[in-house]
Amino acid sequence: MELRRLTGQFLFLFTLCQVWPSSQTEQQGLEPAVLYPWRQARGGLARMKRDWIIPPIRVLENSKQIPEKLVQIKSDKVSTGQVIYRLDGPGVNQEPKDLFEIDEKTGWINSKMPLDREKYSSFTLKAFALSPSGERLESPTTIEIYVLDQNDNRPNFTQPQFEGSVREFAPPGTSVMRVKAEDKDDPMTDNAMLSYSILKQESFPPSKAEKNMFGIREATGEIYTFEGIDREEIQAISLTLQVADMSGMGLTSTGHAIINITDINNHGPKFLPDKYKFYAVENAVTDGIGKVNATDGDERGGQNWQVQYHISEGDPNSHFSIATDPVTNQGILSVIKPLDFESNPEHELVLTVSNLVPLEGIDSPSSTATVTVMVLNENEAPRFYEDPILVAIPESIVPGTVIVKNIAHDPDTAKLRFEISHDPERWLVINHDTGEVRARRTFDIRSPHVKNNIYRAMIKVSDAGIDEISTTGTLEISLVETNDYSPQLLPLSATLCSNRQTQGVLLTATDDDMPPHSAPFTFTLPFAANWTVMNINDTHAILEHLVDVESGEFYVPVTVSDSGKPQLASINYINVTVCPCDADGECKAIFDAIFANRVGISFIALIVIMSCLALLFLLLLLTVAVGACRRHHMKKGGGLLIGVSDDDIRDNVLNYDEQGGGEEDENVFNIDLLRNPSDIVPSPSPFASPVSGFPRGRQPLRKDAPHNLPSPTYPRRPPADPTDIEDFINDGLEAADNDPNVPPYDTALIYDYEGDGSLAGSLSTLASASSDGDQDYDYLNDWGPRFKKLANMYDPR
Repeated sequence: MELRRLTGQFLFLFTLCQVWPSSQTEQQGLEPAVLYPWRQARGGLARMKRDWIIPPIRVLENSKQIPEKLVQIKSDKVSTGQVIYRLDGPGVNQEPKDLFEIDEKTGWINSKMPLDREKYSSFTLKAFALSPSGERLESPTTIEIYVLDQNDNRPNFTQPQFEGSVREFAPPGTSVMRVKAEDKDDPMTDNAMLSYSILKQESFPPSKAEKNMFGIREATGEIYTFEGIDREEIQAISLTLQVADMSGMGLTSTGHAIINITDINNHGPKFLPDKYKFYAVENAVTDGIGKVNATDGDERGGQNWQVQYHISEGDPNSHFSIATDPVTNQGILSVIKPLDFESNPEHELVLTVSNLVPLEGIDSPSSTATVTVMVLNENEAPRFYEDPILVAIPESIVPGTVIVKNIAHDPDTAKLRFEISHDPERWLVINHDTGEVRARRTFDIRSPHVKNNIYRAMIKVSDAGIDEISTTGTLEISLVETNDYSPQLLPLSATLCSNRQTQGVLLTATDDDMPPHSAPFTFTLPFAANWTVMNINDTHAILEHLVDVESGEFYVPVTVSDSGKPQLASINYINVTVCPCDADGECKAIFDAIFANRVGISFIALIVIMSCLALLFLLLLLTVAVGACRRHHMKKGGGLLIGVSDDDIRDNVLNYDEQGGGEEDENVFNIDLLRNPSDIVPSPSPFASPVSGFPRGRQPLRKDAPHNLPSPTYPRRPPADPTDIEDFINDGLEAADNDPNVPPYDTALIYDYEGDGSLAGSLSTLASASSDGDQDYDYLNDWGPRFKKLANMYDPR
């Protein structure tokens, strides 16, 4: 440093020596040397060459002598006449203006004000020699002016405060950071030669640093450590810095630097305390049943301080988990899988703790803690062994068959009660004490409550505890299709041509069962000699007559069987009407059929038929005439009733307040006279069909009920248990609602026939405006002796 200081002083004295002669000469009144750029080096006169360069002129900045003569130029054209000098360039007539000037007559170049090297360190000017008329006498000359530096600027740090960091226990000589300062003086002189130093240090917390912890390199400003620092004792150090120019002998300024001591993981975590006791409720997932504590000497909140906990022993079934609170670094123990008091009332866990970042430079023993978890007993809900309960049964299960049993249990060994909470079809019955489920009736796979052949019911089971906790499970019954329905044939009536113009009757078999208990069907004729049936495909067949048959109606029994196991069959009577047909296959009219019959009919037979019809017509007229005569005779005979004997008179008006003979009283009116003669079924005759017992023709059908529908099974015996009376009544009501053979029918009802008509006139005549004399009251005589007096009152004839 001493050498630099001496070198700087020497350069300063040398500069003064260069400037001093000119200044001294001016002070003594001596004229400075005149520059003749147009002269040759040997002193002879010659024209200046344009490539000659005038040596630079050096001017000291901040000069006190203003104006100051710098240099004088002269042209060799002075001998020929007057010469005018001009100066052009920055500092004269260009920015910055008015720094220099030239004497037009003498050629002296002067500075007009002090110069600042930090603003303008040099100037390049052009000097001109002109005639009075403005003609350029010589080529312009370039003049270089350099401003010499003075130490007039202090060095300054580039930042008001520098910040850096160093790891704790960093080895001595570790570079921390580099500070920087700037000086506006000429960097090529000693005025800008900077030197750095540390004036003061202060620790955080205060008074922890008893000796210098850092040093700084003078020339570069690099800060380095003297020795390792423990962050747990000193977290940061503040340094007061100084920078000086002139290699430390000149102007100075101060700055600050903060150095933070960064943490390393040199402390292992430890449990404090190392024994804990927590409580947890059974059958519950609980977050945060307790917290454990661990301490760490590293920087709080830093990554070296953060820890993680582990359950090393005591949890083979993974009932627990432990997480770290990022704020407090505590371990939070939780129950993630329900505990069971009956199987294990107490759990003892062993916990370990470690840092997330590995330890550096030391081997710290691992820390462990013991946690005892006490399980609190609670009344638990019953549990199903499986949910849903899956069973598969045939839909035609026998009522009373056990479907499933032993379906649930109670962890607390309490008594259970079972009930069916959802059974839309009421197909099931359950034992309330044992939970045994039985079939109440056969199932129907076509029920709207059966989806994809699965019927679902809900079973509720409750314990006998104080709070009566209950749970619900699902019973899924997979129904297996069985052969329950016999196949049926359509149509039950058809028409065939006696002359075999039609191929036969197309029969279609239907079955309410599903495959494989339905098609293919088998068609047979059990007893029909003149007919045959032939299968077309799995569901259709053709019924044909083998020989020509007479026109008429035939009941042909056809048996159809399905493919189920066991196989079911039904006999269907097909009402086939055989008639002669026209060319289009339609039945002809009756007379056309008679006369168009190929067998023909004799004229005598036709006369006999016509005679029979005429005889029947005469008998009908005779019956009407006899009835009219008898009524007329009764009118003439003073109102006598039909018959000769008075003993034949019967009182047919019943008094319901009298005790009659009951069902054995045969003197009352015969009710059969009120029935419609057209509805009376005749007794079987020799001409009846050998199959059905009815005459040939269409079979009589009931008009007051649906045809050929089976009745459901009614419950016949009341149950032994009085609590099931409701089920008994509901079963009977359901059977009556679904019975198509009892009223009300969804058809038009035809009641008993009450006769062909009444002899009594309309009662509306009682309110008519006509007189009584216009009425004929003879019919009252036919009503018996009690109405005879009434007839005499209205008809005194």
